[in-house]
Amino acid sequence: MNGARTAHTEPSSEEISLLAALPGLARIAAAASIRLTAFTIEAYVRAGARFLRGAASGEAPGEVLQQTVDELIAYVRDVLGVGENGGTPTAPDDDDVVDAEVVEDETRASQAALRERGAELLRRSAELDLDDEDAHPAYARMLGELAPDEARILRLLVIEGPQPSVDVRTSGPIGMLKDELVAPGLNIIGMEAGVRHPVRVKRYLDNLYRLGLVWFSREEISDQARYQVLEAQPEVTEAMAEVRRSRTVRRSIHLTPFGEDFCATCLPLDSVEIDALPQDPAAARTKRRPRA
Repeated sequence: MNGARTAHTEPSSEEISLLAALPGLARIAAAASIRLTAFTIEAYVRAGARFLRGAASGEAPGEVLQQTVDELIAYVRDVLGVGENGGTPTAPDDDDVVDAEVVEDETRASQAALRERGAELLRRSAELDLDDEDAHPAYARMLGELAPDEARILRLLVIEGPQPSVDVRTSGPIGMLKDELVAPGLNIIGMEAGVRHPVRVKRYLDNLYRLGLVWFSREEISDQARYQVLEAQPEVTEAMAEVRRSRTVRRSIHLTPFGEDFCATCLPLDSVEIDALPQDPAAARTKRRPRA
């Protein structure tokens, strides 16, 4: 019986091996925990740094978030040793290796070239015998960024002057405390200018504003009768009918001084001058085609 009791209480070889391995397993678990913590901290720091760089450079929040996700994914793959398709990443070729010093030299060269061009402009501005340029250097590029209807709008603003516009806002007792915008910048510029695509007038005005040719004023024009015509238009009355109580706030749309110079330089304002310009043969045939 003593022999049987002794055989029952003695640990097996497997138990002895497990007990011997416990310190090693503990060290492995501790090392893995430390690596996981370090990885988490590194990922957090990388993401925070990327967001700060994006905010400092004025990038759009969506673009910053997408680029941050892409960088974190690339970092995780690099830590785990996994390629984009799940395989082991291959070593880069010598041609694929980017030298940071070379990139920095190219950036410096680009900045030096820009400063050289800026210095050339300042040098030319100091030359007293230099003939004045006939037009601003940007005018040629701006003409390529204008739609035909936008040229009509500019011509209208040059000939007829500032145009009326109205904002439709909520009214009533609650509106006296805090009103809400229902429809902004309603106008009849498309009708007055005779544009081919009236539904694009807001787009046209946004582009003209982007180019610095027009500006939206909070001031009214002097001719109040033009506001009465505008406020009677279906677009305004429909916007006012969207809420129970509404009112109009009168605004105006003007050419900027830059826009006035652009029109005087680039746009023929007299219809006789326009008719005298060379026409496209296909357009001329369409114009002469008799009506059925």
